[in-house]
Amino acid sequence: MNTDSIQAFCGRHWDESALPELIDYIRIPNKSPMFDPAWQANGYMDKAVAQFERWCLAQNIPGMQLEVLRLPGRTPLIFIDIPGNSDDTILLYGHLDKQPEMEGWRKGLGPWQPVVDGDRLYGRGGADDGYATFASLIAIRALQEQHIPHARCVVMIEACEESGSFDLPFYIDALAERIAQPQLVFCLDSGCGNYDQLWCTTSLRGLIGGDLSVEILEEGVHSGDAGGIVPSTFRILRQLLNRIDDCDSGLVNAEEFNVEIPDQRKQQAELAAEVLREAVYSKFPFVNSAQAVSSDPGELILNRTWRPALAVTGADGLPAISEAGNVLRPATSLKLSLRLPPTCDAQKAGKKLKTLLESDPPYGAKITFKPDWAASGWHAPTMPDWLEQAINEASNHYFGAPAVHMGEGGSIPFMGMLGEKFPEAQFLITGVLGPHSNAHGPNEFLHIPVAKKLTCCVAEIIAKHYQAAST
Repeated sequence: MNTDSIQAFCGRHWDESALPELIDYIRIPNKSPMFDPAWQANGYMDKAVAQFERWCLAQNIPGMQLEVLRLPGRTPLIFIDIPGNSDDTILLYGHLDKQPEMEGWRKGLGPWQPVVDGDRLYGRGGADDGYATFASLIAIRALQEQHIPHARCVVMIEACEESGSFDLPFYIDALAERIAQPQLVFCLDSGCGNYDQLWCTTSLRGLIGGDLSVEILEEGVHSGDAGGIVPSTFRILRQLLNRIDDCDSGLVNAEEFNVEIPDQRKQQAELAAEVLREAVYSKFPFVNSAQAVSSDPGELILNRTWRPALAVTGADGLPAISEAGNVLRPATSLKLSLRLPPTCDAQKAGKKLKTLLESDPPYGAKITFKPDWAASGWHAPTMPDWLEQAINEASNHYFGAPAVHMGEGGSIPFMGMLGEKFPEAQFLITGVLGPHSNAHGPNEFLHIPVAKKLTCCVAEIIAKHYQAAST
């Protein structure tokens, strides 16, 4: 393998082909079905799928078969089958649905307004996860350009990931015979601790969520008349949330939400902390004088990857400040998001959360918790020597620094599904979502040089898989 040629090929095709397509893709507001229930009528998802389909077919990869599958009532899925030089199968995964707009974009930027500023391509969905389709096919083309043998490659691009991938199991079942048994799985939807080396995700947290509502009155009443007699629903919510986490430390103590952290992951967290140091927390846009829950990078990495954490992500029943009168409100609702350790059972944790919140209601208030999300996390199997070496060599070749292994705090439901379906497969979970890239928030960007280097790494690791399987 000529690494200089691989780098030149990938860089040229990113500049000339992938980047212009990605710019056009950012303009499409193809929000995930959770955020656009009328996605079928609006047609944006089909527009994005059609664009990706055209680009993939234009690559003219010998023997490649592409099909857009549309199970009734479900988001579409792009399935690509590329023949290789062996009967082994490599699966490459990405998604093309997007998070909603969010407020707070800098002047001159916007979710559907692609802007190239230096090394960054701003706009919704470029880094999360539109780039994955282009990286996957360019990597395979780079190998074929040098006549480097590789296994059969299957590429799956779904359109429901940001909604929890609830359509994906049906496609996995429908495609089971065509997928076969992959020996290696690439997932390009993860993050990176910095833009200086290849990052390998060793675990993903699970997630449970839902709507917590407190009702105390049938209608709002004058706060001067009722204050001190009728308990505030907001105060009752504070009491209920204290059942989940400690308001001073943020620690979630219930054993159903916690697991024993493996020693290897603790050691890897310490090594990652040595690389990142204060960047573990300084990457976040704190206001002046604000700080993280700890100054210990190693502990913060474990908090983010192996410990549960509660967030309130939305609320109903609270009027805007400009419209808030002196009324004791009858009800308040919160959207809860509880991140779970990778090996925690989300279904059991969800039942525990519902019981914890609804039992023994303060003041006899009407308490309801309606779960709307439950996805267990994922923990990587032990990595064989050839793969660990290949990852490290690829990182050194294209980034000039060794690879780093670390868990991620987010969830990719697809990985848990694949881990159960293909227990013998090896996994490389990586991505381009690094410091300030801000997936799901305003000012999301793709770091273009990292996308190019990551594409080269994917190509080299695919080639080394073939070599390892042949020995």
